[in-house]
Amino acid sequence: MISTLAFILLMLSLVIQIIFLLRKSTEGISHWILLLSSILLFATTLHRSIQINFIAITNTFESLIFFSGAILLTLFLYRLKWKEHAFPFIIFGGSVIAAALLAISSSPIAPQDIVPPIPALQSNWLTLHVSFAFIGEAFFVISFVSAISYLVTKDQVKKKKLDKLTYTAIAIGYPIYTAGALIFGAIWASYAWGSFWSWDPKETWALITWIVYTAYLHSRFVKSLRGNVSAWLSILGFLFTLFTFFGVNFLLSGLHSYG
Repeated sequence: MISTLAFILLMLSLVIQIIFLLRKSTEGISHWILLLSSILLFATTLHRSIQINFIAITNTFESLIFFSGAILLTLFLYRLKWKEHAFPFIIFGGSVIAAALLAISSSPIAPQDIVPPIPALQSNWLTLHVSFAFIGEAFFVISFVSAISYLVTKDQVKKKKLDKLTYTAIAIGYPIYTAGALIFGAIWASYAWGSFWSWDPKETWALITWIVYTAYLHSRFVKSLRGNVSAWLSILGFLFTLFTFFGVNFLLSGLHSYG
């Protein structure tokens, strides 16, 4: 399976990253492997989409494949942008998260059966809703890892760069997530359920996640809240992102319970 090959390449990239992290030296190959892995994951989405005659992001397995691909592509672009100034731990941490998501995609909780989505899911608004939400969250992965790095780093120069990276990642991901999770999601909900907002658990937790990231952006304007408080808000926001996907899916029931 294509996604299995993507996972193998991701693990190869992780091994290379670990070796050079231990050596405390830079390398220029692992991010290209991440790009190849991302391409293979998107190829999996394309292959399944052709088979079901709709964009394949409507169940848990397909969502994890797309989300992982988006994370790896975002990490590649980050490495390409920052070049030798990129923090290797950011790429490593993001790669670990993507690997964990792919591991979950191969577990029993994410059936890989290729079946057409039910009528309620066959909407272009759903495609925009899910894809934009995951793309925004891919940037949140970088802000999450960089915020952790900020908290554990003692070097003030590095802390300043990590703080800027966290802010930049959220500043990019926030409007994309807002459009996907809230705006496009509300429009799709209106078509699917006849109401823009139903206080469904998934909607509620997506809103809570959005509020946390909104609080983060507002904290940037208050000098006393910059630094550690902002970093913790970034971490909390991503933990809520994970709960919105996994916790709501498997612990709470609602209108989003489609598999």
